[in-house]
Amino acid sequence: MNMYRFSFVCVSAALLIPALSASAQQGDPKATEVWEPVPAKITPGSGTSAPSDAIVLFDGKDLSQWEGEKGGAAPWTVSGGAMTVAPKKGGIKTKASFEDFQLHIEWRTPSVVKGEGQGRGNSGIFLQSNYELQVLDNYDNRTYSNGQAASLYKQTIPLVNACKKPGEWQAYDVIWTAPRFNDDGSVKSPARITVLHNGVLVQNNTELLGKTLYIGKPFYEKHGALPIMLQDHGDLVSYRNIWIRKL
Repeated sequence: MNMYRFSFVCVSAALLIPALSASAQQGDPKATEVWEPVPAKITPGSGTSAPSDAIVLFDGKDLSQWEGEKGGAAPWTVSGGAMTVAPKKGGIKTKASFEDFQLHIEWRTPSVVKGEGQGRGNSGIFLQSNYELQVLDNYDNRTYSNGQAASLYKQTIPLVNACKKPGEWQAYDVIWTAPRFNDDGSVKSPARITVLHNGVLVQNNTELLGKTLYIGKPFYEKHGALPIMLQDHGDLVSYRNIWIRKL
C-alpha cells in the first residue's frame, strides 16, 4: 500500500468513528436501564462496628462463636476487648462454616520483641481451615518472602510489606472466593483471594495452588464450606473486631 492510499484509509477511518459513535447514542436510553433486582439496603460499619449484614465472630466479650481446633471449649484468653493465644493449648476455629465471604480481622503481635524470622509474633488465619494467610511480626524482621505477613504461606508473596510496629493493632480485609470441585474431586475452579493489609492492597485476586503445606507443593482436596481457624504457633498474638459477610 502506498503512503497516499494509507493516509486516505486512516483519515477515512478517523472520520467514520465519530459517525458510528453518534449512531450508537441514538434511540431510547431507557433500553439499557436495569431496575431489578434492587440491591439490599444495609448500614455500613463505622469505627469498629460491623456492617449490619455481617456476622460478628468476636465482639471483644467472649468466645461463644469459637471452639478448640479439635472441638470443646476455645482455650484462648479474653481481656481488654481482645482474645489472645494460649500457647501450647492449640488453635481455635469458628463453630460456623463458610464458603465465599468478606472477612475483617484485626491482629497484634507482642510489643516485647522475642525471636526473629518465623519465631517472632507468629500465628495464622486459615481460611476454610486449609489456606493460611500469614500473621507475623515483619517490622524490621526478615524471613522468606512467601512466609512473611500477608503472604499466602509458602505460596504467594505480598505486593508490599505494610506491617506496623510490634504491639500496634493491624487489620486484614479479605475477599475470599472458595474453590469449586467436580464430582470426581478434580478442581473446577481454584480459590482466589484479595487482601488489604492496613488498608493497602497486598494480594490482588490471587489464585491459590492448593491447601497450605509446611513441606512440599500445595494441592487441592475436595471440600465444601468449612470453619475459619486461628493458629497457635506459641506466640502471644492477639485478635479483635472480627466479622464476616457471606457472599
